[in-house]
Amino acid sequence: MSIAGARCLVLGGGGFLGINLCRALLAAGAEVAGYGRRPHDRSALPSDLRWYDGDFADHAAIAQAVGGQDIVYHLLGGSVPAQSNAEPAADVVGSLLPSLRLIEACRAGGTGRLVFASSGGTVYGPTLPGIRITEDAPTNPITAYGINKLAVEKYLGLFRHLHGFDAVVLRVANPYGPFQHARRAQGVVGTALAHALAGEPIEIWGDGLVVRDYLHIDDVAAAMVTAGTYDGGQWLFNVGSGQGRTVRAVVEDVCALLGLPRDRIVHRPGRAVDVPYNVLNPDLIGREMGWAPSVDWQAGLVATARWLRERSAGRRTGA
Repeated sequence: MSIAGARCLVLGGGGFLGINLCRALLAAGAEVAGYGRRPHDRSALPSDLRWYDGDFADHAAIAQAVGGQDIVYHLLGGSVPAQSNAEPAADVVGSLLPSLRLIEACRAGGTGRLVFASSGGTVYGPTLPGIRITEDAPTNPITAYGINKLAVEKYLGLFRHLHGFDAVVLRVANPYGPFQHARRAQGVVGTALAHALAGEPIEIWGDGLVVRDYLHIDDVAAAMVTAGTYDGGQWLFNVGSGQGRTVRAVVEDVCALLGLPRDRIVHRPGRAVDVPYNVLNPDLIGREMGWAPSVDWQAGLVATARWLRERSAGRRTGA
């Protein structure tokens, strides 16, 4: 199946990944609809995007939206890792249970394929430093968020086994780029750039030596578009750069890009939710789908800073 002309539904189309994915799918010629809460900035959504206003917990609305779709992209789910441990039961109710009902609705409604955006940064849990994590590595998440992502993966595997349900899981690294909500408690790159551009101190949790795998959102969207029509024998893939950067190095790169002194960095106490090291091995998706990251780190950082500046200028002028 070609992505051109395919009927695609993006659940969570108003979020950071969703907006970028909708744009990429439309550019590839797909027929695209979004579902969820619209972003505050309505201009972020393409004008030719069909939209369903709805809540993830509304099973009837979800079932109606997924019916007859060729590809459903599941980007919805729960809180953020740092908040999920405070109320694990709320994450189950708000994310895991609706995800299971979604899988059932897709199967009943004849959905061609479900592509699930899992979390490569949380499902593995603590790993050995210096090792690029492969898909067969142990999974020991230390956040309720990661546990729920992993549980959805397991249910997809169960439905594949019992019913031949067509699903692809993408364990995505730490994405950054345009349309990321820079003031949420997630997304080091966007948060650091936003604070720096606003003349505010840049906070680092702990000593800043936590290592993460950062991937530009254009590369994430490209992987998801490709996964929609993948016809090989695998179904679970890492989507990452394969390169690690400490949080401190990221913030220092932000300061260097904007010509700011490093004394703008403020250290906060470390957090129990942060695994010390997480770098994904993307070789499998490269072999199976021909996907590889294409956006250079510095180029991606420059482009993200430019987008934030333009967004800020637009707000000031009312554009």
